[in-house]
Amino acid sequence: MITFENAFEHVLEHTLDFGDETVTLLKSTGRILSEDIKADRDFPPFNRSTKDGIVIAFSAIEKGITRFKVEGVLSAGMPQQKLSTDHNCLEIMTGAVLPEQADTIVMYEETEIKDGWASITKTPKKGQNIHRQGTDEQKGAILLKKGTEITAAVIGVLASVGKKDVLVKTLPKICVVSTGNELVEIQETPLPHQIRKSNSLSLASALKKVKITPTLLHIADDKSIIEKELEKAFLKYDVLMLSGGVSKGKFDFIPDALHNLGIEKVFHRVAQRPGKPFWFGVQKEKQKVVFSFPGNPVSTFANYHVYFLPWLKKSLGTETKNPSVILDEPIQPHPSLTLFVQVTCQWHEGKLIAKTIKGNGSGDLVSLALADGFIRVPQGDNEILQGMVFDYTEAG
Repeated sequence: MITFENAFEHVLEHTLDFGDETVTLLKSTGRILSEDIKADRDFPPFNRSTKDGIVIAFSAIEKGITRFKVEGVLSAGMPQQKLSTDHNCLEIMTGAVLPEQADTIVMYEETEIKDGWASITKTPKKGQNIHRQGTDEQKGAILLKKGTEITAAVIGVLASVGKKDVLVKTLPKICVVSTGNELVEIQETPLPHQIRKSNSLSLASALKKVKITPTLLHIADDKSIIEKELEKAFLKYDVLMLSGGVSKGKFDFIPDALHNLGIEKVFHRVAQRPGKPFWFGVQKEKQKVVFSFPGNPVSTFANYHVYFLPWLKKSLGTETKNPSVILDEPIQPHPSLTLFVQVTCQWHEGKLIAKTIKGNGSGDLVSLALADGFIRVPQGDNEILQGMVFDYTEAG
C-alpha cells in the first residue's frame, strides 16, 4: 500500500496525448485550445466613439467656438465620414467610426441641440470619449494561448477573429465499466438482495461535464467473462474507468483479469479513506490507462475527482487549480491514512469556509449528494484545531 502523495504522483506520471481535432465554434465550449489565437487586425479596428453625442474638431474650441451646425448623424456600422469644417459637428452614436477632420466627442448630456444647432455646455478635453484603434490589441498579437479552456467569454474572442472552426485537444474515448451480480437497471424493481446501478451513471454524468460522453458497460461477476469483455473494450477505448471488483473479496476478479490482459499495475491500494482499494495501471505500448475504483459510491466519486480530473487536465495541457478552504470545526486526522472528508462550503468575509457532512461511510449516497466537495486531511496523530486551512477538491 502506498501513500496518497505517491499514488497521485504516479497517476500524473502516466498522462497521454490524444492529439488535436477541429470542431465548429459553438461546439468548442468547454474544450481546450490547441493553438495560439492571434488578432487578425487591430482591436478596435478603427477609432470609435464611446458615447452618444456630437463629434467636433477641437480646433474650434481653441478658437472660442461653442455652437455648431449639425451636418448629419453617424451610427455604428457606417463607413467613415468626414467633417467638412470645424464650425460644424456631426451627431455620433456609440461604436460609430470617428470621422475625418474630427478628434473630440462631447456626450449629449453636455450639449443642447435645437433647430439643427448644437451648443456645448461644458468645455471638453481634446480627444475625449474615443476608443483609439489598436489600443486593446494590435494585429498579430496573441489574444489566447494554447491550453486555454474555451468559456463563453473566449467564444466571443474567437468569433471576433473569424474562427468559425477551432483547433482543440482531442478528448479520450472512455468506457465506464461496472461489475457485480447485485446490480440491476435503474428502471427495475430490485429484489431484497439487489441494488440499482448508480456509480456508472454518476461517473457518466461527471464525464459529460468535461465534454466526454462515455460508453457504459456492465459485466457479471464471472472471471472469464470479465476478461473477455475487458479485452474487447481495450480495442476501442483509451481509458477504462471501472467501479467495483478491486477489493479482496473472492469475487473481485478485476486485478487478475487486468494482469492477464497485459496491463501493468502501477499501484493497488492507497493509504487513504475512502477509496483504499484503488487500482491504477497502464498499457504503455498501446497507450491505454485504467482507473479501477472501489465500488462504494463515495469512494468512486472521491477518486474520480481527486485523481482522474487532474490526470485529464494534465493530459490536455492544462493545470489543476484547487482552492484552499478553512475548516470551521475541529477534526481528528487518521494516524496512517489520508482522509477525504465531504464538506459544504460558503464564502464568509472573503474566505471560503467548509463544514463537514456527517455521513455513514463510503456507501452513503445521500451524504454524497449534499457535499460540495472534499477536503484532504493528511495523516497524523494530533487533533487539528478549528480554523486550519485544507486543500479542497470541488465535486459535483
